Amino acid sequence: MAKTIWDEALEQFNKAAKKLNIDESVVEILTNPKRIIQVSIPVRMDNAKIKVFQGFRVQFNDFRGPTKGGIRYHPNVTLEEVKALAFWMTWKNTVVDVPFGGGKGGVMCNPKEMSPGEIERLSRGYIEAMHKFIGPEKDIPAPDVYTNPQIMAWMMDEYHKIEGHNVFGMITGKPIELGGSEGRGQATAQGGVYVLEEAVKALKMTKPSIAIQGFGNAGMTAAELLSKDGYKIIAVSDSKGGIYNSKGLDIKKIIQIKKETGTVTNYELANKISNEELLELEVDVLIPAALEGVITSKNVNNVKAKIILELANGPVSTEAREKLYNKGQISIPDILANSGGVAVSYFEWVQNKIGYPWSEKEVLEKLKKKMIAAFDEVYSTSKEFKVDFGTAAYIYAIKKMISVLDWRGTMKKG
Repeated sequence: MAKTIWDEALEQFNKAAKKLNIDESVVEILTNPKRIIQVSIPVRMDNAKIKVFQGFRVQFNDFRGPTKGGIRYHPNVTLEEVKALAFWMTWKNTVVDVPFGGGKGGVMCNPKEMSPGEIERLSRGYIEAMHKFIGPEKDIPAPDVYTNPQIMAWMMDEYHKIEGHNVFGMITGKPIELGGSEGRGQATAQGGVYVLEEAVKALKMTKPSIAIQGFGNAGMTAAELLSKDGYKIIAVSDSKGGIYNSKGLDIKKIIQIKKETGTVTNYELANKISNEELLELEVDVLIPAALEGVITSKNVNNVKAKIILELANGPVSTEAREKLYNKGQISIPDILANSGGVAVSYFEWVQNKIGYPWSEKEVLEKLKKKMIAAFDEVYSTSKEFKVDFGTAAYIYAIKKMISVLDWRGTMKKG
C-alpha cells in the first residue's frame, strides 16, 4: 500500500521521537490536530449559477503561539493533505524560531478555470465561513499554491467588513499598500540561499556548481540570487523539461525567456535534459524547488550532489535523506530550507502589530540572522546525534516543543 502524505509527515517525526525516547502520551499530543474545520462555500459563478466549494482549515497546535500557514486553491486539495501540511508548519515554525503554531488551509477548486470575479467571491466566502476561527491572535493565513497577494487583500477586506475595522495582522503575504512586508516575495528563496551559504562554509566548498529543478517563484528567485553571488548554475528545469550546460547558464537571459515563452527549454545555449536527468547530474548542489517526492529510495543512489537544498515541500523522502547521509551527502530538509517565507510572514505580522514598516534591508538582515541561527542548531544537532539533517531538524524542534509543554504544565503527571 502506497504511503500517504500524512504517513510521510509522521515518518520523519516518529524517527526523531524515537531518538529522543519521548513518552507515548507526548507523541499523542504532538501528532493530533487541535482543530479541524471544514466548510461549504456557495459561490455565484459568472453564469449566475451557484456552485458549492469545499474549504478546509487545520489548526494543528498553538502551544507556541497562534497557528500560521497558507491557504491553497487546487482541485486535488484534501483534508488529509491540509492536515499533513499543518503538521509540517508546526515544525517549520519551531525550527526557524517564530512564535507560531502550525496551520494550513485549502479550497477544492480549479482557479485556472475561474474568472477573477469568481475567485474573489470564493475568497470572501472562505473568510465569511472561517472568520470566527482566524485572527491575529488565533490563526494567521497566508498565500500558498495558486493564491497570491491579491487574494490575501480580498480576504483581509472581507474580514474588515465583518469585524467593522481594519485588522491588517489577520493575514500575511498582503500587498505592501495593505501592510505587506518588504522582502516577502523573495523570502523563501532568500532564506534558502542563506542556509546554503552556511552549508557551503561548513563543508569548505568554494563556489559550487548548482542544478535547480523547478523554475517557479522559489526556483527562479534562487537562481537569480545565486547567479548574482557568483555561483555557477549549470542546469535548470520547469514542467516542460530542463536545460544543461557544464560551463554555466545565463540566468538573466533564461528568466527573460521563461517570462516570454513560458518555459526555460527555449534557451538555445544548452543541452535539453529531463527533470529526472537533472536530479542525477554530476553537480555539487541540487535544489529541488518544484514537486514533492522527487528523490526517493528508487533514485537516491543516482543522486551525486554533495548538498541537496529542499526548497520545495517534501521533495526528499525520509528514507532517501538517511541514505544520502550514509553516503556522506547532506539533504537540508524543507522545514529548514524553505522556512524563509514564514519567517518574513512573522516579520509582517510584527510590523502590523506595531504599525511601523521596516525597509527591505532591515527585513533581510533579520531573516539572515534567523536562518543562520536555525542552520547552526540543526547542524550541531546532526553532529550530536549522528543523524541526517531531516531527523536533526525534528529532534531540535521536538526538544523545543517539549520544553514549552513542560513550562505550560501540559506534561504534569497526576
